[in-house]
Amino acid sequence: MLDQLLKELIRFLESKIEKLDIVVMPDFFLDRLIDPHRNLVAFSKILGEVVKRKGGNIDDVKQTDVRGGNAVNTASALAALNMKVIPIVCTSKLGLERMKLYMKPHRIDLSHVKIFDRASTTTSIEFRDRNTKANVMLRDVGALAQFGPHHLNEEDFELIEKADYVCLFNWAGTKHFGTELAETVFSRVKTKGKGKTYYDTADPTTNEDKIPQLVKNVLQNDNVDILSVNESEAIIYASELTDEKSKLKKNLRLENLAEKSANFLASRLSARVDLHSTSFSATFTEKGRSIVPALNVPVSRITGAGDAWNAGNILGDAHGLSDELRLTLANAVAAYYISSPKAVHPTRKQLMEFCERLT
Repeated sequence: MLDQLLKELIRFLESKIEKLDIVVMPDFFLDRLIDPHRNLVAFSKILGEVVKRKGGNIDDVKQTDVRGGNAVNTASALAALNMKVIPIVCTSKLGLERMKLYMKPHRIDLSHVKIFDRASTTTSIEFRDRNTKANVMLRDVGALAQFGPHHLNEEDFELIEKADYVCLFNWAGTKHFGTELAETVFSRVKTKGKGKTYYDTADPTTNEDKIPQLVKNVLQNDNVDILSVNESEAIIYASELTDEKSKLKKNLRLENLAEKSANFLASRLSARVDLHSTSFSATFTEKGRSIVPALNVPVSRITGAGDAWNAGNILGDAHGLSDELRLTLANAVAAYYISSPKAVHPTRKQLMEFCERLT
């Protein structure tokens, strides 16, 4: 089945693909990826030894500065696939200069970037955990915490109304006005715009006390067309919508619980629920579900994998691909990215060649 889907995907990538207008909001992060080449226990022991001797160096720790933020990472992946993307994001003056450098190959319009005093920054430590990796992200959300609908002007709203897709990310980082931002933007799309709305909140646990408000005012509202979640997010939101949380968790592994939670969400929300996990991705609606296994590739990184997946998912949805083919496209974009030594998002040609090697 997977081999046939990859061949079908290659034919799609070879065809003429319409260039769509996509708006992404609201985050850009200055990211540093750290690979200690050790598991958590070993690295913690080394850290403890350094602290005991009142400080010192730990050498041979690979570090890479990359573009970050769900919105801008997704924009980069979409632009590489030849989509027209305009970010409405916030950062500092230094952040804007870094963004210009990162996005220069794609010639993305950065005229809607909002300048604040502080940039958002993340240091992501990727630990080895048996045969996989787990990332711990140390975040300073900076000005993103204050970003809200009051920072949008009429030019921004005009752009939102004309877009084919309006995509919001990182509710967890927009700590004070994230729910209001989603309510305002998605409502504007549905009342005056023409496009679809796409929502990926990121891990909501850092803004835990506001999750009930988010679920009630945004997720249960009819203004969200597509809700993209990982395992943890699916479980959290499903638990918020049921009084029988113990039944969701009974005797289930994480991925089985995530699948059950996403299916439950789809039964309670008007949005289509798209789940991406380390071993499969799936789509859930009231009519049923579709599940496609992840592609087996060597993993160089995991930070940013969800953003690459979202880009493929949006592209596939925009061109009316079947659920299985759309999920395969999303998996392929993510697989290319996580296996890339330099955290590169693929062009259509590169993705096509990548898929040919896997068939």
